This record gives sequence, structure tokens and C-alpha cells, in this order.
Amino acid sequence: MEKNRATIQFVWGIILVLAGIGVFYRIPQVMPQIEKIEQFSSAMFFIRFCFYLLGILLIGGGLKKVYHNYGKLEGKKPDS
Repeated sequence: MEKNRATIQFVWGIILVLAGIGVFYRIPQVMPQIEKIEQFSSAMFFIRFCFYLLGILLIGGGLKKVYHNYGKLEGKKPDS
């Protein structure tokens, strides 16, 4: 049962990392569309900062999850 949970968490970590990379990939494509909206044009720096922070948090959380659950899959206990 513990190995199944570790496998699911490991896959979830990989999905989080891929989602974070996807955020970084989409930012340059989405920002011009957001700039066209008048209400958001004055807060473009803050919006861009939030998008990049979201990407960093997704990648960081995913890597942490992958690291901790990879050790469980290999039969080792990672440092907590």
C-alpha cells in the first residue's frame, strides 16, 4: 500500500514540474493579450511577477515531491 501511494505521489510530482514548465512557456504568449485589457495595463509588473512566482512554486513543489517519493520507491528513507 505504501509503495502504491509513493508511486502516485511521484507521478503527481512530475505533473507539477511539467505544469510549472508550462507556465514559463505560456507567459510570453499570454502577456500581450493581458496588456490589451485596460484594467490590467497599470499592474503588468505585478501580474508578470505572480505568473513567474506560480511557475517557480509549481516546479519547486514538484521537485520536492519527486525527491521524497523516489527514495520511498527505491526502498530508502529520504531525510525529512
